[in-house]
Amino acid sequence: MLKMVTFFQGLPGQQSVLGTLNVPGSPPKPRSTSEAESEASMSEVSSEDLVPPQEAGTVPDREEEEAEKKKKKSKGLANMFSVFTKGKKKKRGQPGLSDPEVQPQPQPKPAGPLLTVEELKEALERGRLETAWQVLALEQALEAAAEAGGTSGEELVWRQSKVEALYALLLDQVLGVLRRPLEAAPERLRQALAAVSQQEREDRRAAGGPAAAALEATRPRRWLQLWRGVVAEVAAERLDAQPALAADGRSEAESRFLHMGRTMKEDLEAVAERLKPLFPEEFAVVHTYAQSYHRHFAEHLCAMAQFELCERDAYLLLLWVQNLYPNDILNSPKLAQELQGIELGSLLPPKQIRLLEAMFLSNEVTNVKLLMARALELESQRWAQDVAPQSLDGHCHSELAIDIIQIISLSQDKAENITPEVGVQIKQLLLVELAALLRSYQRAFDEFLEKNKLLKNYSVNIMANINNCQSFRTSVEQKWQMPPDSLNHLLEPLKELKAHGFDTLLQSLFLDLKPLFKKLTQTRWANPDETLEEILATVDSRLPEFSELQDCFRKELVEAVHLHLVKEYIIRLSKRRLVLKTTEQQQQLARHILANAEAIQHFCTDNGSTAAWLQPALPTIAEIIRLQDTSAIKIEVATYITRYPDFSKGHLNAILAIKGNLQSSDVKSIRNILDINTGAQEPSRPLFSLIKVG
Repeated sequence: MLKMVTFFQGLPGQQSVLGTLNVPGSPPKPRSTSEAESEASMSEVSSEDLVPPQEAGTVPDREEEEAEKKKKKSKGLANMFSVFTKGKKKKRGQPGLSDPEVQPQPQPKPAGPLLTVEELKEALERGRLETAWQVLALEQALEAAAEAGGTSGEELVWRQSKVEALYALLLDQVLGVLRRPLEAAPERLRQALAAVSQQEREDRRAAGGPAAAALEATRPRRWLQLWRGVVAEVAAERLDAQPALAADGRSEAESRFLHMGRTMKEDLEAVAERLKPLFPEEFAVVHTYAQSYHRHFAEHLCAMAQFELCERDAYLLLLWVQNLYPNDILNSPKLAQELQGIELGSLLPPKQIRLLEAMFLSNEVTNVKLLMARALELESQRWAQDVAPQSLDGHCHSELAIDIIQIISLSQDKAENITPEVGVQIKQLLLVELAALLRSYQRAFDEFLEKNKLLKNYSVNIMANINNCQSFRTSVEQKWQMPPDSLNHLLEPLKELKAHGFDTLLQSLFLDLKPLFKKLTQTRWANPDETLEEILATVDSRLPEFSELQDCFRKELVEAVHLHLVKEYIIRLSKRRLVLKTTEQQQQLARHILANAEAIQHFCTDNGSTAAWLQPALPTIAEIIRLQDTSAIKIEVATYITRYPDFSKGHLNAILAIKGNLQSSDVKSIRNILDINTGAQEPSRPLFSLIKVG
C-alpha cells in the first residue's frame, strides 16, 4: 500500500500550522464592524483622553494602575452604575439600585477595580480580558433597572447601546485570542475561554424567563457558536493557503492534495496535544476543529470532482478519499483515539466515488492493454531484427515476461491502494487482458518461427522465449492464487508456444536421425545394437546446442527426444517387413529390443529425462514377441493397454505380424482383448496416437 509519508516528503517552505493555527504571513485582521459600532456608540469618550493602545495581550503595570487609581475617585459599584442614572432623581417609593429586590444576579468575583464605562472601553480596546466580568455586571444592572421601572425607554435604549458596544469590543478581543490560541499567553487564553463560558451560562440563564420588555432582546449571544465559526474560518484559511511550489513535477491538484492533507493532519495533532488540555470540555475542541477541517476539505474535493480531471488527478482524488484520508490522517497514531466516536463521513458522496472508481478501472485497463501490446511489439521487433537475447546465468533471457508482469502488478497495486475491493475488481479485468496478451504472444512467436528460419540468432531467440514461459508461470502463481484448472487455462498459450519451440529446435536433429532409424529395417534388424549406438551418439553430440535453455526446459526437451526415440523404434517394428517364423528368431529379436530399450532408457535418464512412463513401452513389446503361449500374450496385451490406452488393434496387428508362427485364430483371440472393458485407466500421454500404421 502507498504510505502518506511518501507523499508528504518534499514540500518545501511549508511552515507548521499547528504551532499557531494561523496562516503564516497573513495580513493583519481589519477592524470589525462591531469595533466601528462601539466607537460610534461611545462617541462622547474622546480618543485623546484614552491611553495609547498597547500590544494585544499586555496589561498595564501595577504601579501605573495604582497611580491611575489615585487620580480617579473610585466610587464603588453604585457610583460606577451611576452613568445609567445620571440626571435622574429617585421617586418616592421607587426602589434604588442598591435595594435588594433589584440587585443583579450573582456575578463573578471582581478580579480588579471597578471601572467607569469610558475606562472599561479603554481597557477592552487594550485587550484587558480580565475586565470581562464588569461588562456582564453592567448588563445585569441594566436589566435590573429595566425590571424596576421608573427609567424612560429612551434612557434604557441609550444605556443598552453602551453595553452592546462594550460587548462588541469584548467579543472582538475574545475571538481574536481564540483565532490564534497558541500565540496567546496561557492566562490570556484562559480569560478568553472563561468569557465564552460565562456568556454560555448567561444564555442558559436568560432562556429560563422572558427579557425585560423595555430592552431589546440580546440573548442568546451564542459566543460558543461564534467561536465555531471562527474555527471554520481558520480551517478555510489554512487549507486554502497556496502550497509551496514543488520541483518534482507534481501537478497543481497533487500539490493541493498534499498541502491540504498534511496541513489538516498537523493542525489536528496540535489541537489534540496542545489545545485540548486547555479548553473546557463544553468546547469539544478536537471535535470542532476536525469537523471544520473535514467540511472544508470535503467541499474542496466535491468542487474538484465536478471538473473533468486527468487520469492521474482522478486517481489521486480516489486515493485520498478512500485510503490516505481515512487511514493515514484520521487513523494516524496521534489522532485515532482523539477522533474515536466522531462521525466525519467520507469526503465525497458514494455515488461520486463509484463513478470515479468506474472511470479509474476503465482507464487503467485501457492503459494496461496498450502498454502490454507495446512491450510485445518491441520484443517481436528484436526477434525479426536478429538481435541476440540477453544471457542470464548461462541461459537465454528475455525481459518480456518481467515487463508484462510489472505492468499488471503496478496496475493491481494502484487499485489495491484505493481499497481492497477495487483491487478485487481490477484483478478479474487484468486476468482477461493477460490471457489476450498471451494469445497474441503465441501468434507473434509462431509467425517468427515461420518467417525467420534463416536468421543467425533464430535458435537462441527460440530458447529465450521458451525460458519466458517459466517466468510467466512463476509470476502469475505468486501474484494470484488461482485454482490449477484456471491457471492452466490461462497459461495454455504458453504451453503451445513451448511445444512449437521444442519442435522447431529438434527438427534438424530428428531429420538427422531419420536415415539411421531406417537402417534398422533396411538391414532386417541384423545388427540393431550398432545402429542404436550410432543414433545415441548423434543425439549426444547435438544436446549441447540446447544448453542455454533453463534446466527445467532442457529436461523437457530431453523427454521429447526420449519420446521420439521410443516412437521411431516402434514405428520400425511396425513396418510389417520382418516376419519371424521360429521361436529362436523371435526370442533373439526380443533380446535385441530389450537391450536397445535399456540403452535408450539409460541414455535419456542420464541426460535428465524423467519420462518414466516410457520405460515399459519397448520391453513389453519384446515380451509379446518372445512369448509363445497365447494366454500369456493376452495377459501382456491386457496390461499394456492399461498403460498406453492409445494402443490400438492396428498397432497390435503390426506387432503380431512379426510372429510368423501364430495362427489367424490366435491373432483374432489376442485382438479381442482390446474389446474388453478394462475399467479405470491411468492418465494417458500420447505415444501410439503419434504412430500411424497401415
